[in-house]
Amino acid sequence: MSSRALRRLKGEQRAQAALNTLKLTDEDEEEQMKSDKTAHKQKNTSNIFELVMSGMCDQGRRCDDLSVGDDIDALLETLEKKKGPSYQSANNSASEHRPVLYVEHRNLNPETELKRYFGARAVLGDQRSKQRQRQFHRCTWMTVFKETWPRFSRPGISMSLVESKDGIQRFTFEHNRDYQQVQFKFLDAVESMDPNNFVVILLLEYTVQHLFVLFVSAERALYSFECAFHPVFSLTSGTCRLDYCRPENRAFYLVLFKHMIFLEKRGCPRTALEYCKLILSLDPDNDPLCMLLIFDFLCLRCREYTTLIRLYEEWEVHRNLSQLPNFSFSVALSYYHLSQQEDISPVENQQLKQKSNVLLQNALIMFPGALMPLLDLCTVQPDAVVSSHAFFGPSSQIGQPPALSELVSLYVGRCHSLWKEAGLMLWLEENVRKVLKRVDSHDPYLEDCQNKRKQRYQSAPRNIHRHVLMSEIKEATATLPLEVTTQPGMGFDPLPPLDSIVSYIRPERYYLNALKFSTLFKNLKRQSDDHASISSLLYGTPCLRERALSSNQ
Repeated sequence: MSSRALRRLKGEQRAQAALNTLKLTDEDEEEQMKSDKTAHKQKNTSNIFELVMSGMCDQGRRCDDLSVGDDIDALLETLEKKKGPSYQSANNSASEHRPVLYVEHRNLNPETELKRYFGARAVLGDQRSKQRQRQFHRCTWMTVFKETWPRFSRPGISMSLVESKDGIQRFTFEHNRDYQQVQFKFLDAVESMDPNNFVVILLLEYTVQHLFVLFVSAERALYSFECAFHPVFSLTSGTCRLDYCRPENRAFYLVLFKHMIFLEKRGCPRTALEYCKLILSLDPDNDPLCMLLIFDFLCLRCREYTTLIRLYEEWEVHRNLSQLPNFSFSVALSYYHLSQQEDISPVENQQLKQKSNVLLQNALIMFPGALMPLLDLCTVQPDAVVSSHAFFGPSSQIGQPPALSELVSLYVGRCHSLWKEAGLMLWLEENVRKVLKRVDSHDPYLEDCQNKRKQRYQSAPRNIHRHVLMSEIKEATATLPLEVTTQPGMGFDPLPPLDSIVSYIRPERYYLNALKFSTLFKNLKRQSDDHASISSLLYGTPCLRERALSSNQ
């Protein structure tokens, strides 16, 4: 064999050896990667997606056809069991570091809560198949643009930064000239007392007040507002303020309140609580819509007991929340529910139960007029000893100051459904008997509470009346004072502040201009001279009135 052929043979052998070595190295790397992935899966079984896929594949189901959101309830339950109390305590400690009014973006979407209850497939339906056909719309946190809505165009609302001081940013909504003209037409339609006039404006052009008055959609109004947000304005920071004295800002407050009530009735109390915190964070010092009167109810509805207790402990010093009937009873109820949990020690259970008993007894002593109406709405017949006792008898309700009657009626009318449990009624009965013993033994705490009831609650502030009007709870509405029920008011702006800041003034117009809207629905060809004279006399200008009088004479 020649030297050339020998060199070629050796070269082929060396090349083949290198290829074999490379192949072995690749196989080792693949095996190492597989082993690393397996070890990573074993270590990170708390990953929500890996847990779903591994759990379902073990049951012999196809992993490709599985939607994570379809079995979210079972997944969350599995995660809680797997992680145990240490994970829950870690979550609680993380939430404790946040402000009590911290708002989470994901909780502003009701679909997040509905998916947790019914699964993603039941909530979304056939929306997934239509995602490719949808047109692009601006992404917002509070609402999702619906295809049934008319095409969005800028409605003339904008937001500007008024002041930034000490870490607090104060904003205000502004209306451009075109929006102001539509607003004037809206006020003319209100004065005309003809609902058809609202429909005319809504078909052509609308303001957020139109949507509010006609109950068309609070979500559409929220979408318009959110599209007008300032780039610095944040829903979650808790440092952004809106002055309720400005009419442009009041519409945003009222739409948020209406949407919150709708969500609670829809069965989304957790989402409604998030909106309640959002409204309260916009002006926590003044609280123009008095959101503290509904905060406890939403916390109990969605079982956020620790949130309610934390707000009570942090705000009691400077807001005296214990003087509100709803907080006095609801905080005691929160401690009772916490004592009924199964994952607490017997010592902690006893401490929570004792704390709830003390708070409930203090609430019954401070507000004795709430017991009988509460039992009545719960369809519970009180014991003869309780009903015949002077402390809880009719005199306790008759002798209440007007403002206290309004607060008690609001709490009982709103929260009586939370007490319709057999265990709660037994707990309430037990503490009522202990209160009667304290009353018969002349406990000095009774005299202190009686003095507080006489000195306070003489007149409720304007924001409480506004909250009662917007809540539409008949038990509380019946207790409103005459100065509130007899004064004229508008549903789109109930009880406006006395110190409103007016940025633009509506030009004075006679009622005749408001009647022009009715011509779109009534085609009156001719009117008699007598009818024209009467109309001019009733609605016309002073010149027309003089002509009508002269013609009639």
